[in-house]
Parts: sequence; structure tokens; C-alpha cells
Amino acid sequence: MTPPIKISFSLVIYKHSYSQIAELLDSIQKVKLDARIFVVDNSPTDKFQTQIPPDSKIEYIIAGKNLGYGSGHNLVIRKLLNWSDYHVVLNPDILVTEETILAMVNYIDKHPNIGLLMPKVLYPSGEIQYLCKRFPTPFDLIMRRFIPSFLAANLKERMNRYELKHKDYNQSMEVPNLSGCFMLLRTEVLRIVGVFDERFFMYLEDTDLSRRINMQFQTMYYPEVSIIHQYEKGSYKNLRLLKYHIVSAFKYFNKYGWFFDTVRSTINRRYN
Repeated sequence: MTPPIKISFSLVIYKHSYSQIAELLDSIQKVKLDARIFVVDNSPTDKFQTQIPPDSKIEYIIAGKNLGYGSGHNLVIRKLLNWSDYHVVLNPDILVTEETILAMVNYIDKHPNIGLLMPKVLYPSGEIQYLCKRFPTPFDLIMRRFIPSFLAANLKERMNRYELKHKDYNQSMEVPNLSGCFMLLRTEVLRIVGVFDERFFMYLEDTDLSRRINMQFQTMYYPEVSIIHQYEKGSYKNLRLLKYHIVSAFKYFNKYGWFFDTVRSTINRRYN
């Protein structure tokens, strides 16, 4: 008899209330798999702990300080690498159904070379989010974040290609760079390529992990199911988050190369 699939979930919060993520946690708890759910709290206080219903199956981890996104998830991933078959990294601003999770697990379980799977991602309005990307160049990130829209219009074709808008977002496809808002990861693959690089406090840790997985396994976009991502674009509104974004970009390009990155060039050419 085949043993039941074991799956774990982690989300990292910072000054959130239980009401902000109650619907997400309720959906996860309904999943009919051998599941474990972890909330890592990077907040300066532990008041969230008192808000979790006493009969909840959620395990609450107090980080003690703001560890950042990847490091917070790593607390859970390292703990479960030898228990889970699959691990799901979630943003707190995600809404997902039990049916979506089960469909994704069923799909990745039938395709053993897939290391990372991401569903179609929608805004609350139902509009699609273009979160499938090529590997970034310095110019891509500068253009997306700093070039005014009236100037960026002249570079729209390049931006569209970076976000793979010329591809069919209604078809499953292998994508080199997938968003960290919802990552279904095969834990066997994480034991091979490693967990999130903790040099990235916030931003680009998902690009870095996607890249390392993509070098040895498939990183797939699976639009047969979808999630809602409220996508606040914090670094566009908050100077502290903007600083994190810039610092992470420097670390990313120092790691892989600013202008001479042969892996980036070779893989990106496949998506022209």
C-alpha cells in the first residue's frame, strides 16, 4: 500500500493579526493529506499566539526578531526536510482553496522531475498577474522599479518579454523564474539544491531558489488551478522595503554576474 503524501506549509508574518490570514489558514487545514502547518512570526511581540483558536492544528514559531522572508521559511523547511514529501511556501496575502492544493499535489506527484510548481495567480478583481519571468538583468529591475511610466512605454516590448507576456498564460509551461508568493516544492529537490539563500533578507530570494532548482529540475507554471494574491507591492510604497529590494538586487548580481552571466543569457534566449 502506498504511504500517504506528507505535505507541510509555512508562512512568515510580521505584525499581522489572525483575522488577516484566517481564511488562508482555514483552507489549508481542510486539505485531506497528512499535513503540518507552520506560522513563523517575525514580529517584535507574540500577540498573534493568543489569537490562534485553541483547537487549531497550526504550529506557531516565534522568531524573536525580523529574520526576513527566506530565513523565516527556512526555520520550517530545515525542520521538515526529512518528513515532508512536499513543502508549500506561502505569502500571508494569498487566498487558496483546498481543491487547488490537492490538484497541484496530484500534478507534481505524477511528474517526478518537477522541483517547483506555481499556479495561475490572480488579483482579487480576477485579472491575471504576470509572475512568470525570465532571469533578470540589472536593466530589467531598474526599468520595472524606477523608470517613469511615460518613459517605460517606449520599452514595453522588453518588459513584456521579461514577464513572458508573449507566452500563453493559459497553458502549462516551464518557466525559469517563478514568484515566491506560492511555491509548491519537492523536498527531495531542496535536499539537493539547498533552501533559501539567507543573504537575501527580502526580495529576489525566490528568483535565486528558482534558478538553483531550474539548473537541475523543472520549474513549472500550472494554470489549471489558480490562487488570489492581493499583491501590495510594498517596495513601491515603503522606503525601508525599497532599500531591502535594492540591497537584494546587488547581492543577486554579485552572486551571478551583472552583465556577463552566461547561464542567464543561455536560458533567457529560450524564451524570446
